[in-house]
Amino acid sequence: MNDRRTTNNVSNDERNNKSEKERPKKSFNFYWIYGIIILVILSINLFQFGGSMTKIDPTEYQRMLDAGDVDHIVVVNDQLVKVFIKKDRLDKEPHKGKIKDSPISGTNTGPHYGFNMGSSNVLKDRIVEDAEKHGVAYEYETQDNWGREILNWVLFFGVMIAIWMFVMRRIGGGGGPGGQIFNIGKSRAQVFEGGKSTNVTFNDVAGLAEAKEELQEIVDFLKNPKKYTDLGAKIPKGALLVGPPGTGKTLLAKAIAGEANVPFFSLSGSDFVEMFVGVGASRVRDLFKQAKEKAPAIIFIDEIDAIGRARGRSVSMGANDERENTLNQLLTELDGFGTNSGVILIGATNRADVLDRALLRPGRFDRQIFVDMPDLNEREEILRVHLKPLKLDVTVDVSFLARQTPGFSGADLANICNEAALIAARRKKTSVDKQDFLDAVDRVIGGLEKKNKIITTEEKKAIAYHEAGHATVSWLVEHASPLIKVTIVPRGRSLGAAWYLPEERHLTTAEQMLDEMCAALGGRAAEDVMYGKVSTGALSDLEKVTKQAYAMITMYGLNDRIGNISYYDSSGQSEYSFGKPYSEKQAQTIDEEVSKLVESQYTRAKRILSENKDKLTALATQLLEKEVIFKEDLEKIFGDRPFQKPEQPSTNGHSNGSGTPDAAKPEEAPTAGQAS
Repeated sequence: MNDRRTTNNVSNDERNNKSEKERPKKSFNFYWIYGIIILVILSINLFQFGGSMTKIDPTEYQRMLDAGDVDHIVVVNDQLVKVFIKKDRLDKEPHKGKIKDSPISGTNTGPHYGFNMGSSNVLKDRIVEDAEKHGVAYEYETQDNWGREILNWVLFFGVMIAIWMFVMRRIGGGGGPGGQIFNIGKSRAQVFEGGKSTNVTFNDVAGLAEAKEELQEIVDFLKNPKKYTDLGAKIPKGALLVGPPGTGKTLLAKAIAGEANVPFFSLSGSDFVEMFVGVGASRVRDLFKQAKEKAPAIIFIDEIDAIGRARGRSVSMGANDERENTLNQLLTELDGFGTNSGVILIGATNRADVLDRALLRPGRFDRQIFVDMPDLNEREEILRVHLKPLKLDVTVDVSFLARQTPGFSGADLANICNEAALIAARRKKTSVDKQDFLDAVDRVIGGLEKKNKIITTEEKKAIAYHEAGHATVSWLVEHASPLIKVTIVPRGRSLGAAWYLPEERHLTTAEQMLDEMCAALGGRAAEDVMYGKVSTGALSDLEKVTKQAYAMITMYGLNDRIGNISYYDSSGQSEYSFGKPYSEKQAQTIDEEVSKLVESQYTRAKRILSENKDKLTALATQLLEKEVIFKEDLEKIFGDRPFQKPEQPSTNGHSNGSGTPDAAKPEEAPTAGQAS
């Protein structure tokens, strides 16, 4: 029993000690110094006449002198007169009520009164004469006031320093690192260590299996370096995360901070950029100095292209470029690492093509990890992560949603889940069902519906034929993306849209690109076939087709006349050049081939629509009646698609595709959808 009680006492002591250790230490507050100075000044003013001496005027002193109460006086520095009262008169009026006992000794031995006689010599002589006349002894005393003068100077400088510190804190934006004027060259990195974490681990990152494997190896090396060094292996000094926006690069960095039990320094590339010369390089030095002191450690720089852009591309040639100085310092710090110093740099960017080649070489960034758009299986994993906090209906099929969202990034999928919950809440539902997610896809891609937009009957009819032309051509050509839905309801900046579900393919042939161009020109071709004239509604269609045609000829080498030549520059150097990489004669040839290619597909689209004019009219009529028609409605008019593939993903009558509707100016003309 005693042992148990002793154990409980020990555990309580340990708990109390632990709680005391966990309590944050209070930092010293400099405002206490200001308060002490103020108290000192008040004390000086309070006791400037000495102890419990009562201040009087010369008239009262004269009455006391005439009454014979004064024992003797002391003249201090020819200004202050201290008056001592006889002991037998202290208990009598008027002294009994005026004289106070000393707060220290309890008895008041004097001086009891005091007054200033100023600088008047006449008053001085009179006071001396009156003292001699009444037989009162007097004496002169000289006192040094250097202590009070020192306090006055201390007070003056203290007030000035306090004002200066207050102003500097306001200008610097706070008292944290880099906030004050003297800390402007310090690193602004956010440090995760000592139990502080981002609460994100690799288990919270869906998909990206290859990227997680690469980064997990880096984390594992920092935790167990002996496992690798025994075999003679060297840890990569840097890893660069490259990929489109929204694919999860920063999320991977947060997971590294959550997984690694080492100090993690996180900051953005823009944190090095400042208006003062030399600040960026100074912050790089301070960052790596802190990391080396706490090694093993990880440094994460998000959007590293802000300081890592290739040198020599500045608009002001010959000028002192602060960004280049920062990059030079970063290159020096990276190259100065020891073999196994335990400090690793991880960068993230979606513009790797503009980075300096010296930054990308082995020894600095040894690994480049490409974080690509998620595929079907990865989209399903990402959706499951974002669907966890939502109250879902039984009709929600995650696999179906993943098939309906090809080309979506992780950020897009998170946005769709949030939009679906908002739509369900707006409709006062108790759970989020399948239709809410499909409407969220439409909302994210095409924008908000504008059913009250004023459109004339003729414009609405032209929009219907335009969208029906897209649907007809895409249904009757082999390689066009499968159509899911056609609508003439204005949404966002578009007056109408055709929705497609594109195949997830990595290679595209010339025939596939030509069929997509033909389907995109189907809207304008339908207007030409039905009305004999065209409108501005095909703006986005023409923009897409023109870019695609130029890409086929100048980038992919898919033109017989131009040949197997590509003018694409993957290094990004072409954006800084003033001329084209081909001659004027070649430019004319390219323009001719582009025009010939586009016009041939336009003629092909007109021919297909002319041969199926009755079906085009039926589809447009049904579209005017219903405003929204689906794949099943096209099957009733056209029958089964001639080139239907057996692996086609299943859809229902209410499904929406993920093709991106074009966004032409609504005031100009109707807009057609495009295959994404």
